[in-house]
Amino acid sequence: MAIYQHTADFTLESGKVIPGYHLAYQTWGTLNAQKSNAVWVFHALTANADATDWWSGLVGEGKLFDPAQYFIVCVNMPGSHYGSISPLDREDWYANFPWFTVQDMVRAYQPLRKALGIEKIHIGIGGSMGGQQLLEWAVAEPALFEYIIPIATNAQHSSWGIAFNESQRWAIENDPTWQQTNPQAGIEGMKLARSVALISYRNYATYTTFQPASNDDPFTQQRDAASYQRYQGEKLAQRFNAYSYYFLSKGMDSQHVGRNRGGVRKALSSIQAKALCVGISSDILFPPSEQRILARWIPDATYEEIHSVYGHDGFLLEYEQLEIIIRNYLKKTFIPNDLETEIFN
Repeated sequence: MAIYQHTADFTLESGKVIPGYHLAYQTWGTLNAQKSNAVWVFHALTANADATDWWSGLVGEGKLFDPAQYFIVCVNMPGSHYGSISPLDREDWYANFPWFTVQDMVRAYQPLRKALGIEKIHIGIGGSMGGQQLLEWAVAEPALFEYIIPIATNAQHSSWGIAFNESQRWAIENDPTWQQTNPQAGIEGMKLARSVALISYRNYATYTTFQPASNDDPFTQQRDAASYQRYQGEKLAQRFNAYSYYFLSKGMDSQHVGRNRGGVRKALSSIQAKALCVGISSDILFPPSEQRILARWIPDATYEEIHSVYGHDGFLLEYEQLEIIIRNYLKKTFIPNDLETEIFN
């Protein structure tokens, strides 16, 4: 993992000014002489810069995005606890962290992109909050991307999604340790928040299939769905902190590519990249209707849908379907050159 240091003052969309920031990022492969093979992967809420870990089905040696052919970049979001600027960096931050909107995140990536020598991004791809960042950047710099692949995401975060996030933040705020200057503050609240989130990431069919109602003693906590909720909360608490979780969720809520740009439709219509917008049939958090809107209003866009019992989490788990859709799309839309000939022949 590498660290990019931005030492100049940085003004956030809120008007707050911070004295620079740092970003943790990873790269795989080499930028070719033509600088035409850059792939930028955007991660979701609690993931990190190691795309070969959380998206191992798509990124890595021998995979769709192979370092032998592409120069792949993944950056840890500002506010996240995996190496980038975060609430735990200063004692006067924690619950007072000057959090980043999605627009702020993209502006923070722009100097890093230049430092890496990338003039054009061949493919940008991301799901959920990662897709939000991708869309924001494609609007902010319409000529930067050749192809964008936003998956299970939206151009403006919905009232439904905000309600889920606010309920999670409320759970954290009601933890009696919340706002203490302690990395473990709010952790019990975050466990509850994660269990709330999981309901939105999955759906009725997911729980019926994988956590079926059993004939166990109903007076215990050992029933499949009940124990699963607690397990997921405990699991996240072992690797994340409540402050990052809290402020990243606020960042997700800020998503609105049309803010100060004349509205969502006008903003999306400015995108010059070819776009493959992918929805998930069973997604209740970012329903397919949101991706169909993207495909309708982005000028050169295609809509595809994957079918999954996993709901929103299908963008992380259904990599075989995603690979087929993406490969077929790229084969149809790429103008042949040496790079594509090597990949697809």
